Amino acid sequence: MVDVVWPGIIKEHLLDLTPYAKGVQAQHFPAIIANDTVGGKLLALPWFTDAGLLFYRQDLLDKYHENVPATWAELGATAQRIQDAERRAGNRDLYGFVFEGKAYEGLSCNALEWIAANGGGTVVEPDGRISINNPRAAQALDMAARWPGTIAPKNVTSFAEEEARSVFQGGNAVFMRNWSYAWDLAQKDGSKIRGKVGMTALPKGEGGRNASTLGGWQLAVSKYSAHPAEAADLVLFLTSQAMQKKRALLAGSLPTYPALYRDPQMLKDAPWLARFSGVFEGATARPSTVTGAKYNAVSSALWNATQATLSGRTKGADAVRGLEKELTKVRRGVAW
Repeated sequence: MVDVVWPGIIKEHLLDLTPYAKGVQAQHFPAIIANDTVGGKLLALPWFTDAGLLFYRQDLLDKYHENVPATWAELGATAQRIQDAERRAGNRDLYGFVFEGKAYEGLSCNALEWIAANGGGTVVEPDGRISINNPRAAQALDMAARWPGTIAPKNVTSFAEEEARSVFQGGNAVFMRNWSYAWDLAQKDGSKIRGKVGMTALPKGEGGRNASTLGGWQLAVSKYSAHPAEAADLVLFLTSQAMQKKRALLAGSLPTYPALYRDPQMLKDAPWLARFSGVFEGATARPSTVTGAKYNAVSSALWNATQATLSGRTKGADAVRGLEKELTKVRRGVAW
C-alpha cells in the first residue's frame, strides 16, 4: 500500500507494472496515473483516491441568500458577510473559514491549491523546473495571509485536519477545506451540522481553474518479490473496476475510474458520488514524482514559507523568492 506521494520517493524499490497492466491504466483518472508513473515506468496502480474539497453550511448560505462561492475571492467575501451577520446576532464563536494552516504536509496541500488555482504553477513543474517565484504564486499566498484573524481563527496556523473539522462540525465555521472523510463524520448521529452541509470542488482562482490536491492510496509490488507476476496479478485484481465498485458501495472508498462516477447502479446506491463529479479530472498532484527522494525537503520548504506568510512574518513576493532559493539548494544541480 503506497501513499500518493511515495512512487517517486521509493522508485528504486518498485516493480514496473507496465508489462502486467495490459493497458488498464488508461481507464483510470489520467492525473493519478501520471503521478504513479516515474521515468516511463508504471510503479503503482491506484486503489482509491481523494482530493481537497470545500465543505459549506448550506443552512447559513440559505439564511443569507448567498451562493456557493465559485472563486476564492467570492469565498472570502461571502465568509466575511455571514460571519459579520452571525456575530451581530450574537453568534460570537462563528468563523467564516477553517483550513489546515499548521506547518506540515497538509499546509503544503493547501498552498499548492491556492497557487495552482491562481495560475502560479505547481511549485516544481513535471519537467523539473522550479516555478514558484512568480507574481501569481505570491498573490495566492498574500490572499491566504489575509484570512487568519479575519475570516479564520488567528490560531488556524496550528490547525491540522482534525482541528479544522472540530470547529466546522461543532457548528462554528461557514466553510472548511478538508478531505472527503469529513463528509461521513458530518452526517453521523449527534453531529451538530447533520443535514446542513454541502460539499463541492474547491474554488477557482485568478487562473480560472479549480485545483484540488490529489490524495489517496495505491498498490505496488516490491522489485525484490520472489513472485512478481503473481503479485502484479493481485494488484490488478484489487485495483480492478469491479473491486473498486464493491469497495465504494461497501466502504465509501472513492474510485479511480471515471466510468464508475457515471455508473447507474453506483449513482443509485451511492448518490453521494455525484458530489465528486469533475473533482478528480482536474486534481493537482504534488511535485513528488519529479522530485523523488527530495520531495520531503521540497514540501517542508513549501509549508515553512507558506506559514511565514500566513503568520505575517513575510510577504508573498519575499516568500516565493526565498522558496526558489531554498529549492535550488535542495535540488543541488540541474536535475532532481
